Formats: sequence, C-alpha cells, structure tokens
Amino acid sequence: MHFSKLLTLTAATLAVAHPGEKHDHEVLKREIRARDAHAARSKRALDACSTTTHAKQLQQRNIARRARTARELRQARGITANPKKWRRDLAALEEWEAINHNRTGLLDFSPNTPESEIFGGNTSAILAPTVTDGPYYVWGEIMRQDVREEKYSDGVDSFLEVQYIDVNTCRPVPGAIVDVWQANATGVYSGISTSGNYAADGLDSTYLRGIQQTDADGVVTFSTIFPGHYDGRATHTHLLTHLNATLHPNNNTLVVGTGSVAHIGQLFWNEVLRSAVEDTYPYTTNSQAITSNAEDMWSVEQASSAYDPFPEYIYLGDGLSDGLFAWIQIGINTTADYTDNSYYSIAAYYDENGGHENEDSGFMGGGGGGEGGAPSGMPSGSVVPTGAAPSSTA
Repeated sequence: MHFSKLLTLTAATLAVAHPGEKHDHEVLKREIRARDAHAARSKRALDACSTTTHAKQLQQRNIARRARTARELRQARGITANPKKWRRDLAALEEWEAINHNRTGLLDFSPNTPESEIFGGNTSAILAPTVTDGPYYVWGEIMRQDVREEKYSDGVDSFLEVQYIDVNTCRPVPGAIVDVWQANATGVYSGISTSGNYAADGLDSTYLRGIQQTDADGVVTFSTIFPGHYDGRATHTHLLTHLNATLHPNNNTLVVGTGSVAHIGQLFWNEVLRSAVEDTYPYTTNSQAITSNAEDMWSVEQASSAYDPFPEYIYLGDGLSDGLFAWIQIGINTTADYTDNSYYSIAAYYDENGGHENEDSGFMGGGGGGEGGAPSGMPSGSVVPTGAAPSSTA
C-alpha cells in the first residue's frame, strides 16, 4: 500500500483497521498533509545543519556510544561470535518491506569492520509522525531501564536506544521523559484488563512497561524483549514523549497532568526479523493472527517517503538467542503538545495503590482481570474473562 492511498481510506475502513478508536478521517487527512509539509521543512532545516560542528560531534558520540553499548552487552552475555547486522535501503514503507519488495541480506561483520559502518546509521532525524497511543496506554509507569519482569517477559532480549532530536534546532532533546510499552511474546499487554486483552494480575501488572529520562545527547535506553503480535496490528513498540513533566519526589514516576505530550509514536519491525523471532519459543505458542506491516493502518501512517519507522539493529551474536541491539533517531517538534489531541488517551493509571481504570478513556471495558497464570491454550500473560470477548487493538 502506498502512503498516498491512506488519504482515500473511508471512515469505515479506519474503524475496522483499529476498533475502539475514534478518529475523524477528514481530520486525519488534514493532519497527514500538515505533518508532511512540516516534515519537509524540518528535513531541509536538518539537512542544512548536518555539516555543522555540533552535528558532526554528535554523530561521533553516537557511533562511539552504540559501539560501546554493543561491546558491553556482548561481554555481559559472554558472546564471542561476530555480531551480524541486517542491511537495508532507506525508502518508503512498501520499498522497505521484506515481503515482495527489497529483500535485505544478512552480512557478517569482522573485527576489522569500521564501527562507523555498523553504528553510523541515524535512520531518520526528520519529524517523526505522531500517531495514536492506542487503547492500552497507562500513566504512572515505573521509572526503570529494564522493563522485563520474572513473569510474562520471556522472549528475545532486545536492547533499545532511542535518540530525540529537536527539528527546530537540530540539537538533542535532554530531559524528556519517555514511556515505552508493548505486548509480550504471546501478544498480551500488561496493566490492562478489557475485551481482547485480559492480562494476568489485571490492572496491577506492569511487565514490559517503563519510563526513562533522556540524557544530554537526547538518548534513552530500555532493556526489553522483541514484541509479540496480536490480531489486527503489525508487530510494534509504543513510545510517548513528555516534556517539562514533573517527577514525584522519589523520582519513580510522573506527576499526573504535568508537562506536555510532544510526541506519540510507534516503532515497527521488518518482516524478515519478525518471522525469524517468531520461529523461536515462546513466540511459537502465540496463536493470534499475524498482520503484516503492509496491512497495518498505523505503520502506513507512521511511515512516509522521508521517515523510516524501522530501527537499525544488530544480532549481538550469531543467533537470536544472544539478543538484539536496536537504535533509532527520532526528530520531534518540541513546541508541539498533543495532550488534547484525539491520538492521546489514557486507559489506566498506576500508583502506589496499583492500577486504576480511567473511566473517561472510552477504551477500557472494565473488569479487574484475574489472578494466576493462563489456562492451556490461552496466551501467556492472559487470564480468562467471563464470557466471550472480541479482539481489541493498540
């Protein structure tokens, strides 16, 4: 599907593509046009400053940091085999897609391969499109770098680095508070107990969710797993960026209602990598239907001819069992605020007393979930609700 075709989608198509969300398709079209115009201006501005001293110095720090991170991760895991990297061209979504389009090769890198060749890719620093946060966003997640927990977090370990660049100044965005959340290997989100996503421990569960603050180079990192798929959505990772938000005195989470929402985004993962991951356990136990990137409404909107929603990544060793290191550079407009935008919706809150449903969200279906593990045949991290429930998407 070409990006331009999104402009001709009907309201009915939009509703089917993402049930549970309410977006006026005429407003959506206007937002896409305005976003693309701003992205084009931002790209010109970023191109103009890409040769400045501070931009070159930032790129050198990026290469050194990514190389150091990969070395430390490999050393910590006792990996001695050469890392591998998927190489691909930067193009529009349908050109990136591994299925029926560009198939990218797997290259072995030797110890003599320059680090700049492996870690120099910035993906895209132009304005990253803002898209829906879906029906499963929880305010108040725990400030932590490692979002994996003992339960429901099995999978391919993934170490994610995200760097935020201000498209107005071409400089990093320090001090931003970044939420990350995703489904586990069997396609279940924590912290939500509603139709299609009944997490074990219900609203009190927190696996694969967390927040971190960007450093002086606009960088935030998370230790997580490769996300699982679920009905109606391509495999993806959610990111939400707060600016000028207030931390609680113990610095463990955010104060509700403070700061702006400068960006809401989703990272997508190419089909070759997704297929390889899902040939491993416990992804093989996920019985939900697979949706490709080309079939997913939000991957098409997230992508443009200039913005690449796929992170760069390497296998830390010679197989997925050794884990992945992935990175992406995202350009944001720091003067934007999506707090009152229809894309921004809080499904639940998490505080010292546990999780609480946001009754004004419109996404949650109620119910407190259940205790214990999932019965045979149910996705790990799920519990059985009372009565049948249709799928929901995020």
